[in-house]
Amino acid sequence: MSVVSLDKTITLSLSVKDRHASANWYEQNLGFKLLFHIDEAGWSEMQTNTEGVTLGLGEQIEPTPGNCVPVFGIADIASGRKALEQAGVKFDGPTETIEGMVSIATFHDPDGNALMLAQDLSQ
Repeated sequence: MSVVSLDKTITLSLSVKDRHASANWYEQNLGFKLLFHIDEAGWSEMQTNTEGVTLGLGEQIEPTPGNCVPVFGIADIASGRKALEQAGVKFDGPTETIEGMVSIATFHDPDGNALMLAQDLSQ
């Protein structure tokens, strides 16, 4: 039995220099559909052709190619985070919230790979 129960969604987060240009590239070349741009957060999200899988584009001045962060959907981020912390999982700073949009928390696997939990607050 797992420590937390995750939703059946995942967002693969990539760092990009220009998320509007990248969104156009993914739309034109791979057929992904733009879901939204959140300019104040430097974030865009696209629906891939795979059900439950979205692509997140995080704008960075110096993007890190090859740095993909899986973002797992969760119904209650506070209880999920608490359960993982009690199991010895280390988080990278506090849970961040964009009101009316999402709460996110970054943690790491034993090899230092970044992973995130995300609670959808838009509904």
